[in-house]
Order: sequence, then structure tokens, then C-alpha cells
Amino acid sequence: MIFRFKTHKRVDKFLAKHPIIAKKLMLLLKKIVINPFENNCDIKNLKGQKNHYRLRIGKYRFLYEIKNDIILIYIYGADSRGEIYKQ
Repeated sequence: MIFRFKTHKRVDKFLAKHPIIAKKLMLLLKKIVINPFENNCDIKNLKGQKNHYRLRIGKYRFLYEIKNDIILIYIYGADSRGEIYKQ
């Protein structure tokens, strides 16, 4: 089962400002959409939130939720390590 992915508009703005990170994210998303639970990407579960994860690419973090019922990965946050968790 292959998941679809959708991004929030603030993530789209972040990716427009960081084209190199955007390319790296797209490469990793190709792996994640095939099997979001078993891959070799730097992914951790967020504490206290079910089905919410963070993906690390260098000093940047991407927050996303896996919605199993509609087969969707929703990326809702993107920023540097120090700022992403303040949102």
C-alpha cells in the first residue's frame, strides 16, 4: 500500500526558500510513502502524540502525521531544530 503525501502551506513556503533541502525531502519521501514504518531514514516518534513523527534532514526538522484511515502522510511543520518545536 503506497501512501500519498500532502504538505501544509507553511511547509511549501519553507521548501521554496530551501531548494536543496526540498530535493532531499523528495528523495526521502519516495522511501517513506512506500513503507512509512520501516525505512532507514532518521525518523522518530513524537512523545505524547499518536501517529506523529519527525524527520531530520541535517539541521532541519519536518513534522508529519500518518493518517492510516485515508492512506495519507500530512507534513505540517518544517523549520530548524531550535524553532520547530516552539510552534
